[in-house]
Amino acid sequence: MVAVSSFYRTPPLGPQDQPDYLNAAVALETALPPRRCSIILSASNCSRASAQSRTLGPRTLDLDIILFGDAVINSERLTVPHYDMKNRGFMLWPLFEIAPDLHFPDGPALRAVLDNLGAAKPASW
Repeated sequence: MVAVSSFYRTPPLGPQDQPDYLNAAVALETALPPRRCSIILSASNCSRASAQSRTLGPRTLDLDIILFGDAVINSERLTVPHYDMKNRGFMLWPLFEIAPDLHFPDGPALRAVLDNLGAAKPASW
């Protein structure tokens, strides 16, 4: 583990009749390929999943690979960078905390994307 952000409290994405989410970012070093990491995270999500009756509903755990170095991956099972991360302040703020100088694989600086999005920094948990 290279870095761990603070925990942030954010309103749920989608239906609002559910508890706030706890969001964080973790930077890891691994020798595993992206697909293997995705399989491991999927297994972790499934093993801790509560009965989910809706796609954007409450869950015990939801782990995502949002970046994998400078890799750009578009496969049936994995899309990296995360397909909508540049529109999700709740993903970007924790990432900014641990990697403020980050540039996305397609060039833009994380800080510029955050500024452009205009998303307020979420409250700490």
